[in-house]
Amino acid sequence: MTRFTPTELDQFASQLDRAYAALLDQVRQELAASDEQHFQDLAGRVHDQGEESVADMLADLGAAMIDRHIQEMRDIEAAKRRIKDGAYGACADCGADIGLARLKAYPTARRCIDCQGVHEKQFAQAGHPSL
Repeated sequence: MTRFTPTELDQFASQLDRAYAALLDQVRQELAASDEQHFQDLAGRVHDQGEESVADMLADLGAAMIDRHIQEMRDIEAAKRRIKDGAYGACADCGADIGLARLKAYPTARRCIDCQGVHEKQFAQAGHPSL
């Protein structure tokens, strides 16, 4: 397994902390916008079925984005635990090194590139992107 220096681990932790804070801010903004939209709907701004459809679609899109952000936040928390536990950089499936370039590009990676490819093929669902 790749052994990172304390400085490298601190850099990854800082990068993860910044990403987490940015996601948290986005979730808060989207929730505030969602609350504002619900208030506008209650105030009677949606007058016909077309406007109601658009309002529903926007609400669903906002909820999906919030869900995606929350999942990313969970991935960040898991990566921070792996740093703390000394398992950061090891593939969760085969135990091999994930690779520094992959971790720099995707610091929450749990698998090496080969295992990730197998995982995506194995768990791909019709109608859902595999990435």
